[in-house]
Amino acid sequence: MLRFHATLAAIGLATLAVPASAEVVATSDSGFVTKASARVAATPREAWLALIKPSDWWNDAHTWSADASNMTLVPSAGGCFCEKIPGEGDIPLDGSAQHAIVVQAVPDRALRLRGGLGPLQAVPATGVLTVTLSEIDGGTRIDWEYNVGGPMGFEIGQISKAVDGVMNQQLSGLRDHLGSLDGDEAEAAGETPEQEDEDQPAEEASVGDQIDALAD
Repeated sequence: MLRFHATLAAIGLATLAVPASAEVVATSDSGFVTKASARVAATPREAWLALIKPSDWWNDAHTWSADASNMTLVPSAGGCFCEKIPGEGDIPLDGSAQHAIVVQAVPDRALRLRGGLGPLQAVPATGVLTVTLSEIDGGTRIDWEYNVGGPMGFEIGQISKAVDGVMNQQLSGLRDHLGSLDGDEAEAAGETPEQEDEDQPAEEASVGDQIDALAD
């Protein structure tokens, strides 16, 4: 079954552990833009190699299989940011999910993907995620922008904050995997709700339930 833990209440608490400079920067009747940035103690090449291996840093709670190790990303135009959903039963048949498609890949510099992440997969709206790597003194600055538009059936103010929170968690995971630079780590003091509930039984939810949780 599919699992999704990102309720609006949880996202509010998750601001204890988000990258520096993370916010919804624009909204309209048909979409929104969320941006975040982080500085890591890694070269652009090291940051790039980590970025294209989401299984090492993506949050398990924001996957369809409840296990980020099932996620892969092919860093070339047309490549899939996909996830295997292991089958169950006596004769298991694996499933899969496409999170996004790569539309631009410039090693050590930029990665751009197009797709509706999470519950946005179930509605006509789509988004463009642009990740930019810039060399700075002592490491790399990672800028992360997700531009979403189109019919989505959600109240923009609510869904934009929820998506912003989830996206910030992913960038926090990448930052922590690479090692934060200077004082960025101070922004991540405290646990996220997923960490606090790590040993608790997972709740199962349908795609419809996931969307309802974000829309409430």
